[in-house]
Amino acid sequence: MSRPRARKTTPAGRAPARRSRKGAARPGGRGRADARSEAVEDPGVVALLRALDHPRKQDIEAVRRIVLGASPKIREGVKWNAPSFRTEEYFATIHLRSTEQVHLILHRGAKVKDDSTAGMRIEDPLGMVRWLAKERCLVTVGRGAEIEERKAALQKILRAWIRQL
Repeated sequence: MSRPRARKTTPAGRAPARRSRKGAARPGGRGRADARSEAVEDPGVVALLRALDHPRKQDIEAVRRIVLGASPKIREGVKWNAPSFRTEEYFATIHLRSTEQVHLILHRGAKVKDDSTAGMRIEDPLGMVRWLAKERCLVTVGRGAEIEERKAALQKILRAWIRQL
């Protein structure tokens, strides 16, 4: 009879984030997995979403996958009681108060930066971005099938935002 394996945990006692296999084959046996398969899932975000009671929960999860797939540098965490995304610093947070459609707030962290007077410039051909301040905007991603239709535009906006951080 074999002995059960002990589960590895972090110093905080949580299970470590799971990393998917790099280059795993897609269903059907062809090609490389998308960038999302290389992303690290944060256990705090997984738990938050599991417990989330929200009418747009499936759409929120779809936007999360799109954001994580925009760049292999993007990581996630819980900030302001919502799924948030970072490279070095947090730059995006899913706006959970909205119940009609999914919104993503792009920011440069919690504090105003010294160079904030210059403002950010983002190409927005679909009109998804509404500026709230010089370094903060609300991106309307949408709901249902609209999210998938806007995937490429959203990822382009995210990559442009990250370049300016």
